[in-house]
Amino acid sequence: MATIKDIAKHAGVSVTTVSRALNGYSDVSEKTREKIKQVAKELKYSPNLLARSLVMNKTKTIGLLVSGMRIEGSKDNFTYEVLCGINDYAAQSDYDLVLLSTSSEKQHEKTYTQLCQERKVDGLILQGIKTDDPYLEEVLESDIPCVLIDIPIESETVGYVSVDNKEGAFKAVDHLLEQGHRHIGMINGHGQAFVSKERLEGYKQALSKKNIPFVEDYVVNGDFLEETAEQKAGELLSKFPDMTALFCASDLMAIGAMRGARKSGKNMPEDLSIIGFDNIILSAYTTPSLTTIAQNRYQLGYESAILLTNMLEGKDGYQKKILDTRLIKRESTGKNHN
Repeated sequence: MATIKDIAKHAGVSVTTVSRALNGYSDVSEKTREKIKQVAKELKYSPNLLARSLVMNKTKTIGLLVSGMRIEGSKDNFTYEVLCGINDYAAQSDYDLVLLSTSSEKQHEKTYTQLCQERKVDGLILQGIKTDDPYLEEVLESDIPCVLIDIPIESETVGYVSVDNKEGAFKAVDHLLEQGHRHIGMINGHGQAFVSKERLEGYKQALSKKNIPFVEDYVVNGDFLEETAEQKAGELLSKFPDMTALFCASDLMAIGAMRGARKSGKNMPEDLSIIGFDNIILSAYTTPSLTTIAQNRYQLGYESAILLTNMLEGKDGYQKKILDTRLIKRESTGKNHN
């Protein structure tokens, strides 16, 4: 097995230079670093990761910490697509990736710092954290680098990546308004989600632009669950027979709302237009196919990994990244004929 000494001999440099080049120190020229990397590759050099982590106090491991992972979420593939984005960037950056799971309850049992130290990660990407979760406050106080997904908070060691949720919701409601709808309901997520607050704001802004008053009773929470949204849609349509359109803050809830609308005797889009948010795979296969706001979850993960590894390596760069959304028009929305 090749050693650092072998690489130094072949490359014509000192053992110290090889060590500093392979461990990413900036005092080695790029030309020398590339030469050393090439020799290491040719000699099939495999570093002793344990020894390196003890010397550098770094493990070259990052984690994705998901809060509230549930089987119901398997339909929308959110976590999987984010994970793929993180994994692809981590792999090309020579970082290992571990998946960690938590819940609001578990966060009271073990601190954020304890978790990072036990799992030997250099930094974490957090997804699914609620506004009142203990870890949200703890990451801001910790010196362990962290990237939040869909939570617009930043500090010295905390960055975030998100889609423009407000703009996405605005696009959704504006599309319904362009179709002539004026009585537009909203099935939102829940009060502890940052995205819910931002999507509600986008809904309000779109109505305001057309001078349509905001009716508080038109907005209900579906907790991002299909069955809850089905029930809430039925209740909304029964309570407000003039309602001709629904904006749902997730595609899963939109699919539930479509079922609830059918049970209320509504045809889509003739009697009721429904638009979702996410562009999950299922949205193209519903009957009718679902008009939605697309967000790139893979890119959310990929950009999160870029941001975190840059922070870990002390590179200058952005502390936040906002991704665009786009409207995908399908069959579930149409002109208001009422």
